[in-house]
Amino acid sequence: MRADSGDRMVTHGRTVGDPDRVARVVEVLGRDGAPPYRVRDERGHETVVSPGPDTTVRHGPPAG
Repeated sequence: MRADSGDRMVTHGRTVGDPDRVARVVEVLGRDGAPPYRVRDERGHETVVSPGPDTTVRHGPPAG
């Protein structure tokens, strides 16, 4: 996985009805875009993550 600051990380819900969680990459802590990442979610909370297989990266600005 590779991400840059400003990319969006989408962690897909694990059960039916569990919504996807979206967070913005604030800082890349690994080398050459590799994890871990400091992210900020929709509520403004920041955390450091090393995403698993249920997470995808959407590069670039948000659509719309």
